[in-house]
Amino acid sequence: MPAKIAIIGGAGSVGATAAYAILLRRCASELLLVDLDTEKCAAQVLDLSDAAFLSDTKVRMGTPKEAGQCDIVIITAGAKQRPGETRVDLIGRNRAILSSVIESMKPFKQSAILLLIANPVDVLTYFAQKLSGLPQSQVLGSGTYLDSARLRSELSSRLEVAETAVHAYVLGEHGDSQFVAWSSAHVANTPLLSLSAMKGVDKKKLAEDVKNKAYKIIEAKGATYFGIGGVAASICECIIFDLRHVRPLSHYIPELNVCLSFPVVLGHSGVRQTLKPPLTEEEEELLKKSAKEMRNVIEKYELAPDQ
Repeated sequence: MPAKIAIIGGAGSVGATAAYAILLRRCASELLLVDLDTEKCAAQVLDLSDAAFLSDTKVRMGTPKEAGQCDIVIITAGAKQRPGETRVDLIGRNRAILSSVIESMKPFKQSAILLLIANPVDVLTYFAQKLSGLPQSQVLGSGTYLDSARLRSELSSRLEVAETAVHAYVLGEHGDSQFVAWSSAHVANTPLLSLSAMKGVDKKKLAEDVKNKAYKIIEAKGATYFGIGGVAASICECIIFDLRHVRPLSHYIPELNVCLSFPVVLGHSGVRQTLKPPLTEEEEELLKKSAKEMRNVIEKYELAPDQ
């Protein structure tokens, strides 16, 4: 089936990298790039067109109204995270941008999936659900997908097994209050923490290294985009082909009244099911702490006028 994907913020590094990754994955028949900087956006389209021989995907510039009628709308538009700035520090600037972007795309195609990869992704996903009017299952954020991929990569190297054999997730906020669900982590059918290779491993330091990897990249080169571009393409592929893979994504958790990351079954209609791994009492407290911090941020801005 032909599938259209729109990228809002397509002129930027994240948007263009996501477009390139989607093009390579061949999961869309048409890719629309939308950006206020039309000159740079046009240049990105021309540059991506030079890679069109690798794919059957047609790449072109589009309008916000056209984007609202696509099967998937990826929102990357937002202020960049500055060195030393947390993701939550961005909310004041990016909430106003999000509101403007969503209004410009209405009315949405009823079956459209809205994918947020701008930061702070959990708070913006929550507001996007409110602003778009789409079903909650169709509005999701990249969440801790990339954090979990970084964790699996580290564990794979330490354990000398393929990454696909490692089932471990970073849960909660994509940010400073995120945590690793160590108690439910497995390698194939074996509990991770029972493996001899994990003896003596400083789990706290490992989790901190995973959490802070983005900050190290930003400090050195100003932005991160290859990893999140790959994540965006993987999510789109799963939705368009209804693969029903399990991915840790930010979505609405009713009992917590926030959007946070839990593993979900992802398919053509978006989030089909939330899979909540068993957690220890300590992990449950970390989850509640993460949710409380997000709730505090949301309440601060929920009634504030867009600026």
